Amino acid sequence: MIDPTPLVGALPANKPFVGPEELARNAGITSLIRLGANESSFGPPPRALAAMRAEFERIAYYGDPEMLDLRTALARKHGCAIEEIAIGSGIDDLLGLVVRAYLAPGDVTVATRGSYPTYVYHVDAYGARLETVPYAENGTVRLDALAMRARETHARIVYLANPDNPSGTFAARDAVAAFVRALPPHALLVLDEAYGDFVEAHDLIVDGVHDNVVRMRTFSKAYGLAGARVAYAVAPRAVVTSLDKIRNHFGVNRIAQVGALAALDDRAFVRDVVAEVARGRDEYARIAARHGCATIASHTNFVCIDCGSRARAETVVTELLARGIFVRKPAAAPLDTYIRVTVGTADERARFGDAFAEALARSDTNANASR
Repeated sequence: MIDPTPLVGALPANKPFVGPEELARNAGITSLIRLGANESSFGPPPRALAAMRAEFERIAYYGDPEMLDLRTALARKHGCAIEEIAIGSGIDDLLGLVVRAYLAPGDVTVATRGSYPTYVYHVDAYGARLETVPYAENGTVRLDALAMRARETHARIVYLANPDNPSGTFAARDAVAAFVRALPPHALLVLDEAYGDFVEAHDLIVDGVHDNVVRMRTFSKAYGLAGARVAYAVAPRAVVTSLDKIRNHFGVNRIAQVGALAALDDRAFVRDVVAEVARGRDEYARIAARHGCATIASHTNFVCIDCGSRARAETVVTELLARGIFVRKPAAAPLDTYIRVTVGTADERARFGDAFAEALARSDTNANASR
């Protein structure tokens, strides 16, 4: 049996995420309310569905490897050239491309400890070194500490999710602009704006292309196309050219391309989703407060609810799964006492509220019995 490369052979056989399907199989459950992956419970825009259905008759053909129609529309949306748009099969794909293109084995990258784990997955896979700074106690990202660590370690990439995953917190335009100025001139900022559609556009950094900044956006959240796997980056054309050298040119299928293009035109639907998500966040805060649990103010389609301790949060996740509700929890302190719950439909939120009360009660009963 031939061995893999030493780098791959030394990697642990782990996954950045265990999918809800696997969790359901392991728990012997046939169906789940999916409130753990921050998918949209509100589905895709009707225009996107119609476009994808019509395109199925051409599924025998590859999609356009240059994705010219979609890139043209995205360039128009962001006020840049099509040569400054890169498209990938989800932000996960784009993160892997950036790491592969700009981090050689041993190079340093900086991120917040406990932030989006797929980035770490790619860093490990290509033999780079990750340096981290912890979240502030209130769950916010410490931009000053990130910039300082980047300067101290001569980092080549700095990763920032804004709004953040898993905390849901957000750094406004001026703070991010100051952060960019504080980074060393040789560092590339990967600005993951997967949840940017849930924030007013004027609160995000100015649209267009910024030197040494790769802004990543997705159709997986507000647009409800997570299963289609399509995302994009706005970046200097030299960066896009580098990614183009190593990307899978047929990685975004033709159904995903036409669906994303049509979704861009269904602005009213997306506005309605964003408004309903805001109502759902408020509802989750009320549910948590009824049980004496704090929440972190969120700018995403999920809410973090503090269960008081890591052990209690882990039990609540398990108890919710036993009741057919899939949620996740952050792994790293200080957020490891929280569970993270996606905003679902009104019915899903009500069912979560009932199950959450039962899970908390069961957790407390188990804790008292073990004393």
